[in-house]
Amino acid sequence: MTAAAIPLGRARSPAMVRRAVISSVIGNGLEWYDFLVYGFFATIISQVFFPSSDPLVSALLTAATFAISFLVRPIGGVLLSTYADRFGRKPILTVMILIMGFSTVLIGLTPSYATIGILAPILVIIARILQGISVGAEFASATAMLVEYAPPGRKMTYGSFQMCSQALALALAAFSGYALATLLTPEALQGWGWRIPFLLGSLITPLGFYIRRFVDESPEYESKGGQNAVRTPFRAVLAEHRSALLRCCGIMIPGTASNYVWFIFLPGYVVRQLKLPFTSAMLSSLIGGILLFVLVPIMGRLADRWSAMSVWLVGMLSFSALSYPLLAYVVAEPSFERLLLVQAICALPIAAIWAPTPGLLAGMFPTHVRSTGMSVAYNVVVLLFGGLAPFTLTWLVARTGSDMMPSYYLLACGALSLLALSLAGRQNERH
Repeated sequence: MTAAAIPLGRARSPAMVRRAVISSVIGNGLEWYDFLVYGFFATIISQVFFPSSDPLVSALLTAATFAISFLVRPIGGVLLSTYADRFGRKPILTVMILIMGFSTVLIGLTPSYATIGILAPILVIIARILQGISVGAEFASATAMLVEYAPPGRKMTYGSFQMCSQALALALAAFSGYALATLLTPEALQGWGWRIPFLLGSLITPLGFYIRRFVDESPEYESKGGQNAVRTPFRAVLAEHRSALLRCCGIMIPGTASNYVWFIFLPGYVVRQLKLPFTSAMLSSLIGGILLFVLVPIMGRLADRWSAMSVWLVGMLSFSALSYPLLAYVVAEPSFERLLLVQAICALPIAAIWAPTPGLLAGMFPTHVRSTGMSVAYNVVVLLFGGLAPFTLTWLVARTGSDMMPSYYLLACGALSLLALSLAGRQNERH
């Protein structure tokens, strides 16, 4: 059988496959690095851009700004993913990394509220909106590219590389926070030091653009997606793939909650609520990110060899069951050692959740609507259970006075995940 006759289109050289993998994960890594840095430095950012006599008001305003980009993500995700399904993955991935890089630089260079007044938070909000528009389709289109380049029997492994980029972003963001907090005085960190991670993160943009510019289109899209492209992929997804959307949401909820609650909200929470040093939160997150980076591809390989859904389910149930006792262990006697132990223990079940998720999502949609379908499910879940999580938890902890509120939230997310999967299964049975 000749290469031209292979259903997945023209054969790709090993070098091109490597380039496609790197180009797919680099933008996702930049996205998560920026979000994590913003989350880690939320307390400082609130003082720089949203000063208030009430610390709770400042924290809520910062969390709300964090959530703003998620409010526009579904719009950007649908528009850009529709373009990716109609015209290919490569063009939109090339544009998105430029917008992401610009928004990251804008946050890093915006003067403080004390310097330019109300214009400062407005510029930060604009940067978050631009980022939301661009990253709304980043995960879906980059995941589609990865899975469509994957050899037979390796789709979960290749999809897990997307989550490896998130783990690496976590480690790099935490390292930058730990290094700056260790090397700089509190005054210097608040005055200018917090800007360094944003500016350093933007340096990857030219490299990412160069790599994406010279990557071939996905072979599967080249042979299937372009030929079967529809004018309105969004309408086709809603009309023909509702069960797949619900199933995707069920799979996405635990991974989203684990990321945004455990690795974005929790570091600031233990500093603000449990009074642990900022360096302790950053160092434990750094080690957690390294563990995830090692464990995620291992879990991806296991998902290919065994059952992707079984690996995901074991991880989800384990993490849900562990979240309460582990958080209670930290709250009972807050310390770096306890926080580190908790982060290390959770790395294994979280890796089992993360690794098969991209491959599972991609497999639920045909090529010609894959990017759009994943984008709709991804952005809805990330908005409700990710972007709004810091704001919701900050308000709930203040309202109830319970330090255990994050664990209740995670347990509720696990229950909602199972409910969504159950409802999706019943829809399939009816059809």
